[in-house]
Amino acid sequence: MVKIGNVEIKDKLILAPMAGVTDGGFRAVCRELGAALTYTEMVSAKALVYQDAKSKTLLVRGTDEYPLAAQIFGSEPETMAEAAVKAQSISGCEIIDLNMGCPTGKIVRNGDGCALMRDPELAGRIIRAVADASPVPVTVKIRKGWDNGNVNAVELAQIAEENGAAAVAVHGRTRSQLYAGNADWNIITAVKKAVNIPVIANGDIFEPTDAERILRVTGADLAMVGRGSMGNPWIFSRGLAAINGEFVPGLPPLSHRCDVAVHQFEVSAAMKGEHVTCLEARKHYSWYLRGVPYASYFKAQIAKINTMDDIYRITRGIKEELK
Repeated sequence: MVKIGNVEIKDKLILAPMAGVTDGGFRAVCRELGAALTYTEMVSAKALVYQDAKSKTLLVRGTDEYPLAAQIFGSEPETMAEAAVKAQSISGCEIIDLNMGCPTGKIVRNGDGCALMRDPELAGRIIRAVADASPVPVTVKIRKGWDNGNVNAVELAQIAEENGAAAVAVHGRTRSQLYAGNADWNIITAVKKAVNIPVIANGDIFEPTDAERILRVTGADLAMVGRGSMGNPWIFSRGLAAINGEFVPGLPPLSHRCDVAVHQFEVSAAMKGEHVTCLEARKHYSWYLRGVPYASYFKAQIAKINTMDDIYRITRGIKEELK
């Protein structure tokens, strides 16, 4: 058990915040399969402060979803502080997370996300402003650095701790890498040695053994699973088995995996409506079928999903044809 501020995280694997991925339905199935902490999709601080309705929907909390972290992004200390209070009020979350690691162009061009690693002084002021305003613990998600010539994760982690952060998550790639190449777990080890707050290891957890190894190699307190969970929420239950030195089961039969996918979409539909859920199900359901032989016919149908009835019909077909 790890404590982030006053929040108890009861197991070692947590779900990373991912835009367009970690909606309520996906968070629900990951939690059911062992994720000890889940994060909302990242929410714009400015949008929250300006009362954007869509941003508020990203903060809707699922049934029995505890603990929950709400992630916000921005680069203005006052706006971030105000947004943190609003995000907590809307979601009832136990943790506010500050995104200082997103590498996408539209985010960094505005000075947000990983761009803040190029301005440690501003990053520190943001963390301090939010920590002073937030009614719940504040965490920060960073990367290794901007590029290989600007590796400053240790410095940023120390700044985060000095300014009131209760934990720091480190993705072992630079911004210039995006998601290419291999994550550098050594930088996570260096951060762990440099700070006294909990450190969360992130990057290249795709197999259960990766979860065990990243914790062992880095000494991190928790491991955060991102892309390795997409269409594969069993990474949590199987990863925990590896961490605990237990037998690691294989993936369940395809029919069961499809049932879990449908459950995810049903939860999402109840939270944000059928139309949006079905559009997003097009990518999610395809992820569930990665590596399944002869699935191309059904993937073509999945790409045209418009209703829950489409999902049920396609699922029946998969179960009948791809046993």
